[in-house]
Amino acid sequence: MTDLPKGSLSGQAHVLIIIATLLTAWFIFRLVRARQLRSKYALLWLVIGLMLLPLAAVPGVLNTVSEWLGVFYSPTIFLLVAVGFLFVVVVHYSWELSRLENRTRTLAEELALLRAQLEDRRGDRLDA
Repeated sequence: MTDLPKGSLSGQAHVLIIIATLLTAWFIFRLVRARQLRSKYALLWLVIGLMLLPLAAVPGVLNTVSEWLGVFYSPTIFLLVAVGFLFVVVVHYSWELSRLENRTRTLAEELALLRAQLEDRRGDRLDA
C-alpha cells in the first residue's frame, strides 16, 4: 500500500465514489425513461452529481481545495460540498411543496364551489 498524504482518500475510495455516481446517474435515467421522475428533477440531480464527480474522480483536486481552505482532512470538503448541495435541494423541494399545497387548496375550494352550484341547479330542476 502506498503512503497517502494525511487526510487523503485512498484510490479504492475514489473508485467507489465514481462507481456510486455512475450507478446513481443510471438509476436517474431509468426513472426518467419510465416517467417516474420529471426531467427537471433529474437534471437537478445530474448537475449535482456532475459537480461532485471531479472532486471524487481526481484526488489532487480535493487535496488542493482543502489546502486552499485550510482544512486538514480533505474528505471533509467533499462532505461539506455534498451537504451544501443537499441543503439547496431540500430548500427547493420545500418551496415546491408549499407552492403545490397552495394550488391544491385553491383547487379544492373551486371544486367545492362548483359542486355547490351543481347541487343548487339540480335542486332547482327538481322543484320545477
